[in-house]
Order: sequence, then structure tokens, then C-alpha cells
Amino acid sequence: MDPFQLQMNEYLPLRDVVFQTLRQAILRGELKPGERLMEIHLAQKLGVSRTPVREAIRKLELEGLVLMIPRKGAVVAEITVKDLEDVLEVRMALEELAVRNACRRITLEQLQEVKRLSEEFRKTLYGDDVSAYAQADVKFHDAIYLATGNGRLVQILNNLREQMYRYRMEYLKDRQSHSILVKEHEEIVRGLSEHNEELAIEATSCHIRRQRDHIVNQLSSRE
Repeated sequence: MDPFQLQMNEYLPLRDVVFQTLRQAILRGELKPGERLMEIHLAQKLGVSRTPVREAIRKLELEGLVLMIPRKGAVVAEITVKDLEDVLEVRMALEELAVRNACRRITLEQLQEVKRLSEEFRKTLYGDDVSAYAQADVKFHDAIYLATGNGRLVQILNNLREQMYRYRMEYLKDRQSHSILVKEHEEIVRGLSEHNEELAIEATSCHIRRQRDHIVNQLSSRE
């Protein structure tokens, strides 16, 4: 098991801290698909009792990130092509809604921030730190989400994006995709700059479809 640590937060109950820590470990691939989640081992690793670990595993099961298998116990859920398609079908519709609202509501200051983050993302691609690529990409899209002025929409989109984190990282490792990603971001920025909803939506849809095709190909080759 790859190392991970308890993400302490003085404002959250311990059971929620354990849940968030294990959730992030799964989404980031530190706990891998098919890996057993043994309460005693996790409790020792995180320095807590078994009770918050057990409660966290139950919540992770409700989210579909953990499966309970007879005679084996809790394991990290595999994601199937169908799971991926379901998530991205919803995400595609909500991303289109987000960019449409951003086109209508974005302020000059917000637009300048989106442009700055687009350039920041491009610069990270000169290095070899995949986590830096991912973080810069998240910041770019977060700035667009913020411009929608719809907090609930932002919350749902962030949840959907997190569910795909471990697979997006694989996509970002593919250097052949980098120049395409930069162009797609630039097209989204152009659509926002011109308040051109059709252009921004098409650029966003293309951006997600390309990631979907890459990840589907990866998953299909494993099944």
C-alpha cells in the first residue's frame, strides 16, 4: 500500500476526517482498485480506533468507491467502462451548463484570471510533475466554475471530477495530449472572451470527449 496520512481538520469529527482521507487515497490511486481495506491495518496506519474506519468504509460503499464482497470484506471498487460513461454523460451536460452560464456572467476580472490560469497550465507542461499538471488544470476549470455564480453546480462538478481523478492522471501523463489540451483551453478562453456560448460549449465538449475516448481505451484494454 502506498503511504497516506490522516488529513486532520479541527472543524470536522474524526469519522469525517478518516472518510475524507480514505476517499482521497482511493481517488488518487494510493489505495488501488481491488485492494482489500482491512480495518485493523487502516486504523493502525492512521492512528485511530477501528470505529471511525468502519464508519468511513460504509460511507465509501454508499458512494460506490468500495464494494463489500462475501468472505473477503471491503475492497476498493474497480471502475468499468459503463461507470465511466455514466459519470461523463452527466459531467458533459453540467460542464456545458457551466460554460454557458460563465459566458453570460463572467466579469472582466474573472476572465483575466481564467486567462492567467490557462497560461499557468501551459507552463507546467514543460516540467515532468504530473500532479502539477493536474493541479493547474483543476485551477483553470475552477475559475470557470466560479464565474457561473452557482455554488451548487460547482459542488456537483467537483464531485464528478474527483471520481475521475485517478484516470485523468493517466491521460495527463501522455505527453502527446499536451499540445491538444493547451489548444482546447485556448478555445474555451476565446469563447468566454467573446461571450460566444456556442464556441465555448463546443470547445468544452471536445475537451471532455477526448479525455473520455482515451480513458475508455485504457479501461477496455484491461477488461
